[in-house]
Amino acid sequence: MKNQLYEKLLSSFEDMVVIRRHLHMHPELSFKEENTAKFIVDFYAQLGIEVQSGVGGNGVIARVKGGKPGKTVALRADFDALPIQDEKEVSYQSTVPGVMHACGHDGHTATLLQLAKAIHELQENLSGEYVFIHQHAEEFAPGGAKPMIEAGCLDGVDVIFGTHLWSLTDFGTIEYRVGPVMAAADRFDIIIQGAGGHGAAPHQTKDAVAIGAQLVTNLQQIVSRRVNPTESAVLSVASFIADNAFNVIADSAQLGGTVRTFNPEIRSLMESEIQRVVDGTALANDCKIELTYTRGYPTVVNHEAETIFLKTIAQDVPGVEAVLETKQHMGGEDFGYYLEKVPGTFFFTGAKPDEPYPHHHPKFDFDENAMLVAAKVLGAAALDYQKQAAIDIE
Repeated sequence: MKNQLYEKLLSSFEDMVVIRRHLHMHPELSFKEENTAKFIVDFYAQLGIEVQSGVGGNGVIARVKGGKPGKTVALRADFDALPIQDEKEVSYQSTVPGVMHACGHDGHTATLLQLAKAIHELQENLSGEYVFIHQHAEEFAPGGAKPMIEAGCLDGVDVIFGTHLWSLTDFGTIEYRVGPVMAAADRFDIIIQGAGGHGAAPHQTKDAVAIGAQLVTNLQQIVSRRVNPTESAVLSVASFIADNAFNVIADSAQLGGTVRTFNPEIRSLMESEIQRVVDGTALANDCKIELTYTRGYPTVVNHEAETIFLKTIAQDVPGVEAVLETKQHMGGEDFGYYLEKVPGTFFFTGAKPDEPYPHHHPKFDFDENAMLVAAKVLGAAALDYQKQAAIDIE
C-alpha cells in the first residue's frame, strides 16, 4: 500500500509545486489568512473530502476515513506568512509588498494537500482515520495551534506527526530528536519612564537612554551568571527605542526582546530574574520601569516511542538518504501544544537549495523536491502506524 501511495505522490508532484508557488505568490500574515484558508477548503471540497473551516480562527481540518477500522492519525501543516519583503528573483516571487513565505509554510501546505489527495484515493484499502490539520498563525503568538485544539481538532486523535522543511539541511536528510527539540519562546517588553530635559543639563534629568543601556547590560548577565552552565537559555534584547532631537535627553525608552529555554524551571528562573534586574535598575536610578513578560509557545517535546518509530520508518522511504539525530533548536514552534495533548513527533526534512539562506531571510527559498520526500515520510508514518497498531491489538 505504501508503494501505491508513493506512486500517487510522485505523479502529483508537479501539482504540488504549482500549489506551493501559488501560495508563495499570494502570502497572508498570521490571523489574516482568509484567502489561503478558502484555497485549502476549496481544494478538499472539489475532491469530495469532508472539510471544516473556521476552526479556532482561520484553521481548516479535513478528514478521510479508511475502509477498515483502526486508529486516528493527525498530520499538521501551517500556512501563514511573515512581514518580510521578498527579495528573490524568481517567477513565483511574492506579489504582496512586505509579505512573503520565508519559512516554508507554503511548502508544508502543498505537501499536506497532495498527501491528503493520495490517501483519499486509497481510502477503501486503508485502516483508520486521517485528520489533516491546516493551521493558521504559527508565526505570531498566541498562535493558531492552541485555539484549534480548544475547538476540537485533536478530538479522538491517537497520534500526530508534523515536519518542517529545513533550508539549511541537506536534501534527502530527515532529522529527528527524542525529547525537547525546539525551545519555549517568550517575549518581554520594557518601558522606562525617566525625566527628560536639555542635553546640556543632564543633572536635572533621569536619562532614559542611559538607564536603558544599563538595563541591557544588566540583563545580559542573567544567562552567564544565574543559569546553570549545563542548561540552555537565550536572552536577546531585539529593540531599543528612544527617539529624540540631538539635544534632548530622553524622557522614556522602550525595550523589547525574547527568551528561549527548554527546561520549565529555567524558564521560570529567567522570568523572575528579568523582573529582579528591572526592579533593581529602577531603584538604582530612582525611576519607574515597567516589565511585561509574555509566555509564548511551550517547548516542543517529542515522545520517545513515536520518534523512534518515525526514525525507523524514514530509513526505508524512497528519496531519504540519511536519517540523523538533530541538535536542539532555539526557534519556537506551537506544535508543542499538540504534543502536550497527544503522543507524536515533529521532525525536519532537509530542503537545502543551491543558494541556501536561513529561515526568515528576504531571499529564503527551499528545494521543492523536499516536499515529495516530506509527503512520503508523513504518509509512511501514517500508514505504518495503523499497521503497527493492528499488530499490537493482535
